[in-house]
Amino acid sequence: MTTSYSQDEPIYTLDVISHGTAQTQRLATRLGELLRGSELILLNGQLGTGKTTFTQGLAKGLHIDEVISSPTFTLLKEYPGRPLPSSEVQPGQPRHGLSVGPALYHFDLYRIDDPEEILDLGFEEYFYGSGVCVVEWAGKADMIWPAENLHIRMKVLSETKRSLLFTATGSRYCELLRQFQKNTYASASS
Repeated sequence: MTTSYSQDEPIYTLDVISHGTAQTQRLATRLGELLRGSELILLNGQLGTGKTTFTQGLAKGLHIDEVISSPTFTLLKEYPGRPLPSSEVQPGQPRHGLSVGPALYHFDLYRIDDPEEILDLGFEEYFYGSGVCVVEWAGKADMIWPAENLHIRMKVLSETKRSLLFTATGSRYCELLRQFQKNTYASASS
């Protein structure tokens, strides 16, 4: 784990090794539990590195119980926010009634050849909206992403082992990644 700062934005990195699909999903679930909306999660890695598996875990952390599959042919799948357990209602939110978590917008840019296509399709408004955006193959459109985001580079180490390099850019994402690290290590040691 390293922390560094650029001229414009703080940057925080965390390198994690997952030893299987179930662990990748658990890690993503822990991250998903911390998301409150308006986050941009950029996933990169070759075929078979676990990008969709990771997104499935994020959805679980957001209490979304629909089947999450890769939107390779549709480019975008939308999953509405779900009611939150009362233990996750944020301070200041009403305790009566149901509080609803953020929607999940799952993008897959595998079939995109020109980043301008994303803008032409009107997807840019999602990246500044109130939902959680997860983008597979995000490297195909690096020049259009907002400066602040959480980037996760996934790499195959063996048949079951994966490297997940988290890079948070911007204060909000650096704090998110610090909290994720704290929660993940706290649960691993208990």
